[in-house]
Formats: sequence, C-alpha cells, structure tokens
Amino acid sequence: MTDKRLSMRDAIARYVQDGMSVAIEGFTACICFAAGHEIIRQRRRNLTLIRMTPDLIYDQMIAAGVARRLIFSYLGNPGVGSLNAIRRAVEQGIPQPLELEEYSHYGMVGRYIAGASRLPFFPLRSYAGSDMPRVNPLIRTVEDPYSGAPIAVVPPLNPDVAIIHAQRADVSGNTQLWGLIGSQKEVAFAARRRIVVVEEIVDEAVIRSDPNRTIIPGLIVDAVVHEPFGAHPSYAQGYYDRDNQFYLEWDRISRDHQQVVAWLEEWVYGVPDRAAYLEKLGAERLARLKPAPAPAAPVDYGAYQ
Repeated sequence: MTDKRLSMRDAIARYVQDGMSVAIEGFTACICFAAGHEIIRQRRRNLTLIRMTPDLIYDQMIAAGVARRLIFSYLGNPGVGSLNAIRRAVEQGIPQPLELEEYSHYGMVGRYIAGASRLPFFPLRSYAGSDMPRVNPLIRTVEDPYSGAPIAVVPPLNPDVAIIHAQRADVSGNTQLWGLIGSQKEVAFAARRRIVVVEEIVDEAVIRSDPNRTIIPGLIVDAVVHEPFGAHPSYAQGYYDRDNQFYLEWDRISRDHQQVVAWLEEWVYGVPDRAAYLEKLGAERLARLKPAPAPAAPVDYGAYQ
C-alpha cells in the first residue's frame, strides 16, 4: 500500500500552481474550506475556480485575488443572500475583474461526466426554452443522430486539480463518503490530479469492511490530507453540523471589501494552518456543532466459504 499522506501545506504547494483550474466540490456538505484557505495563504494567482454551487469559500478566495475566472452553476450564500465579494469582482473589478462561465446544475454535472468518461460532449434536454445558451456560447446544439431532432450539448470539463473532502480514507486514498453526496465522484475521475481531505484516516481493513461506501478509489488519488473540521463552516455528516452562525456573520462582513480584507488577515493569513484556525475558533463553538448519534443499521456482507 502506497502512503500518500501529505500536510495541507505540502499538498497545495505540490499540486496547485498559478494559472491552474481548481475544483473544490461538495454539495452543501463536505466543502473543503481548509484547502481554500491554504490556497489563499500561499497566494496563488490567476486560477480558474470550478464549482457547482460557489458559496462562502469561493467568495473568500475571489476576495483574496486568487481567481481570474469562475465556472459554475447557481451561486449564493445559501439561505442568506448574495455572495458580496464575487458580486464586487464582477460589477466593480474589486480586487480584480472576474470572468464568468455559467451553466445549470445539470449542465455542470454533464460536463464532469463527459470529462470523467473522456467524451467529446454531454447531451441534455434541460436547456430547451432557456436563455442560457444565448449568453454561453459553449452550450451548443447538435442533431440527434437517431431522431434528427436538435439537442443541447456541453463540453467536457477536466480540472487540473480536484479537492474533495470526505469522512474517511486509508493512507493510499481509498475514500469513503456518506450523507449528501454531490458530484465528488465525477469530478475526481474528471480531474488530472486529486487531493482528498478527510476527517480521519483509517486502516485499510475498515475500508474493506464496507466497500460500497468507497466512492473514490485510491488508484486515482494523488494526496491524502488528514484535516479534522476541514469543512467548517459547512459540515461533515456524522462528525459536525453546519455552522449557520458563520454564514450569517459572513453576509455582514462581506458587504464591505475592507472588512473582508481584515477578516482574511485575521483568520487566514494570520494563522499558520487549520489547527490554529480551530484553536482560535474555540472549543466551545466547535462543541456546539457536534451532532446527536444516528447510526445506520449494520450490514453483513457475508464471507466466502
């Protein structure tokens, strides 16, 4: 078994370079804020950020000036309102201009699937009647070779680096994820490099005991990072809940660029790593996020006799 463990600092330094395309996925859950903060801390520039639902971490990264382009579907501070830093970048060029390339959720999923399958495009019907093809020239129409009817297609998406947060993995990167699963599997197979960040690293025997929960095989993983609470303020099912207070606080902070700069200085540049961030956040606040137990029923896979 190959040991692929790296610190977050080393994983980002090795695999995320200026000018690359980076996808930090996770559909409301398991969003790797720790990786985004380390990218900011290492002052990467001219990145293309990719995500189905950009939320606070991309707002913070764009406010820090790491990105020149955003490929996305719906964006917002979920349950709260706008992403004010992204809005400033688009409307006012603060701290720098930001290019947008927008799709529907299914359009983004289709791009990941095409990228993972090494297909030239992915067909979908949901753009019929939509204005999105009018503003995005990469959404095109081809003739269905079977019926002759027109159908919309989107191109494959192959990020240079995908960063996926999950509950657990072994040292070689066999990764298990449960709860609300988004497009983590698809983006992992579509990407050229993959960094897996987990709440805990477990023995290979634990992974083998429940193989159906493994969504990313170690053979495609480049680095494994052990980073407890690495998804805060989003959540990791069974480990900690969503920190709703943080999302409300960010709406207030992000309305002014100088307030965002001050927050980044204190909470990202001002701490050396995630452990220091958590210490600053405080044990009491983290303890409030501990969920009540809700174990699944056991499964007996049965041993071959």
